[in-house]
Amino acid sequence: MSLFKKIFSKEKKETLDKGLEKSKSSFFSKMSKAVAGKSRVDDEVLDDLEDVLVSSDVGVATTIKIINRIEDRVARDKYMGTDELNKILREEIAGLLSETNSGEAAEIQIPNTATPHVIMVVGVNGVGKTTTIGKLAHQFKNSGKNVILGAADTFRAAAIDQLQIWAERTDVPIVKQSMGSDPASVAFDTVQSAVKQKADVVLIDTAGRLHNKINLMKELTKVKRVMQKVIPDAPHEVLLVLDGSTGQNAFEQAKQFTAATEVTSLAVTKLDGTAKGGVVIGISDQFQIPVKYIGVGEGVEDLQVFNKYEFVDSFFK
Repeated sequence: MSLFKKIFSKEKKETLDKGLEKSKSSFFSKMSKAVAGKSRVDDEVLDDLEDVLVSSDVGVATTIKIINRIEDRVARDKYMGTDELNKILREEIAGLLSETNSGEAAEIQIPNTATPHVIMVVGVNGVGKTTTIGKLAHQFKNSGKNVILGAADTFRAAAIDQLQIWAERTDVPIVKQSMGSDPASVAFDTVQSAVKQKADVVLIDTAGRLHNKINLMKELTKVKRVMQKVIPDAPHEVLLVLDGSTGQNAFEQAKQFTAATEVTSLAVTKLDGTAKGGVVIGISDQFQIPVKYIGVGEGVEDLQVFNKYEFVDSFFK
């Protein structure tokens, strides 16, 4: 199979291309300056490329990995023209992403089991967490799954109201309590209701406070523990939502949440409004957690299943 085999529909690919346009334009503007007047890849070009990658929010550690890989290829091939750099970068970054994101499309798989598949969604306030839940509910329902939402972010009335709007928009049931209720109690009621209704998927929204990591850890642990009273192996997935437009701040959020709970997958949102799309590459590599969804637009279908080949193809197109 070709490394960059097309598997997206034309419409989805166009949305992805458009969503990464700012990141791509910024990256190639910097790249053009880095190789201007130079015909071969040498130490100076690699130093400049390192600066380009870091300033594109790929992250220092991941940038060093990429530069080392290219240095190895230059040493092996003896000569590499700057006109080849774009192609080499595509291949090396796709290879790096392949180490974390196996297969082509990495969406959350919902198994056909007797018990509901519980997805706990975590992330700080403002990253698009509740919107991501709503869009996932829409996509799961469209694929024929019975979905239930749990409004366990009880610290903000707006979060409960927003999830209620998504429940109405997607025509799926929601379990909620009043603001200030115990989040674990809401999670328990949601999972219990899902079992009774023979639901396929449960999406649990959680509070996004990061002011105290110890409290965050205790809260998420409690939410897990009470759900396990109903379904012993719940949650089956912990999806961390990160705002791609915050660049390096998204790395810090990922550090905090991966320290507080076992995160199994990532969704990176708001990539369409930023030049910081390189953050997807760095976060995927540094945390060794698969990116399963990326947000490249406002539309309900613009939360796309992350495909590393299509992403790299759009980024370097």
